[in-house]
Amino acid sequence: MAGGKLSPRQKMINLMYLIFIAMLAMNMSKEVLQAFGLMDQKIAASNEAATIRNKGAYDNLALKAVEQKEKYADENVKADKIKKLSSDYYDYIENLKSEMRATVDDPTDYETMDSGKFLDDKFFKGDDGKYKEEGQLFLNNMNNYSLETAKILGKEFKNIGSDIGNRFTTEKVTDREGLKRFWLDFNFKGFPLVASLTKLTQIQADIKTSESEILGAMLQGQLTSDVSMTNYNAILIPNTSATLEGSNFKGKIVLGRYDGTLKPTKVIVNGKIITNIKDGGAILDFPAGNVGENTITGKFIFMENGVPVEIPIEQSYAVVAKPNSAVISADKMNVVYRGVQNPMTISVPGVADNVVKASAPGLKKVKGIGKYLMNPGKGREVKITVNAKLPDGTPISSSQIFRIKDIPAPVAAVRGEYGMIKMPKSTLQKATISSMLPDFVFDLTINTTGFSVKVPGQPTVKVKGKKFDAAAIRVLQRARRGDVVIVFDVKQKLQGNSGYYLKNASPVNIEITN
Repeated sequence: MAGGKLSPRQKMINLMYLIFIAMLAMNMSKEVLQAFGLMDQKIAASNEAATIRNKGAYDNLALKAVEQKEKYADENVKADKIKKLSSDYYDYIENLKSEMRATVDDPTDYETMDSGKFLDDKFFKGDDGKYKEEGQLFLNNMNNYSLETAKILGKEFKNIGSDIGNRFTTEKVTDREGLKRFWLDFNFKGFPLVASLTKLTQIQADIKTSESEILGAMLQGQLTSDVSMTNYNAILIPNTSATLEGSNFKGKIVLGRYDGTLKPTKVIVNGKIITNIKDGGAILDFPAGNVGENTITGKFIFMENGVPVEIPIEQSYAVVAKPNSAVISADKMNVVYRGVQNPMTISVPGVADNVVKASAPGLKKVKGIGKYLMNPGKGREVKITVNAKLPDGTPISSSQIFRIKDIPAPVAAVRGEYGMIKMPKSTLQKATISSMLPDFVFDLTINTTGFSVKVPGQPTVKVKGKKFDAAAIRVLQRARRGDVVIVFDVKQKLQGNSGYYLKNASPVNIEITN
């Protein structure tokens, strides 16, 4: 453009062209700055919500440590240390952000936050890896949070400590050119102010996420309602699913949520004090009574804050006559599926498992009382026959027919989403194409071996594997905003049963958003 002798008119045209390119670059830069600002707002709002949730979890754990000291005292001490460590680190990041916002007239005008001078002057001496005192302090604080968290959690929560270490790592980063870069230089040197603000807000989000994961592990998924003894219910657990007429009823009464560490002060059942207490439950052994429904009444008594707390026992159990037929049930549904191992429970009430014999094509006994696996073959039905002997030696025989169904057709998915979805081209080209069985009763793993991609106005591209290859990416780059890219003809294999042929997966449609 600048070489050779040009006429004044051509020079003017070239100059206008350069000005036009510069204007486009400025507009694009403003849009990027605005996008960073909006992202910062959303992450900040999420952090506020996480702060409220985490506070509730901290308070919940503190309450549990008071009511159930043996269970939660140690965890509560650790939680208090994590809370202090996280709060100090969060506040340090917030103070740094306040200093950054003070360098602009309007902190909400993100288009003016295009300079990276503040952090460049505050953190860096010039060459890679050489930092001023504030830059080294920033790295030290991040490393300290990771190390101190792991130290507080100890071996009991080693996996969580390892995850947090990866989340707050300051190891060197490989850039897109394959070069090793210092972490602080790679993430903050030369970046616009608004981009650095957003990254700092994301670090705060990582702090909140770490606290949430730690508290979740410490609370072990228990609810606040578990704290008080008055929120427990008495549950009758019989040793057998039914009691034969003339036999003794055998079982125990426990509290739900059942907890073997809970020790009642006294248990009274049907007017008698039960002294056989084991694993938090009162062991029962008394005559079953007449055929029909029988009741058990009484109470559990616990001491709480020096005051006796009584939990009423009001349960019933059934006494049945001697059976003359088997009970057969599918653990998943009243059908069995071809291509998978269908778990089944087959038993005869009142009869020991070792004298119950079940047979059918594709049925085999597995470990566990009454447990079987059914792998149906061809046809639409399978008949299961059960033979057994009652305790008095009387033989019985029973059978039941189950329908056989094929595994339903899967659906193609991108990042676990299916149907009609939206995402940027940059995300789609890196995404994994998979197949899913929404709402299917079995959790099956389906491996993708290939698929086809159709971009509007472009030829269909066939891909081997589960990710976009170079040819598919080239076609995808020609898609415009609003275009719907179709991923179809997904090639798939059922893991663990490659001989079973799944039905064709329905396509997934992706609307391009950029």
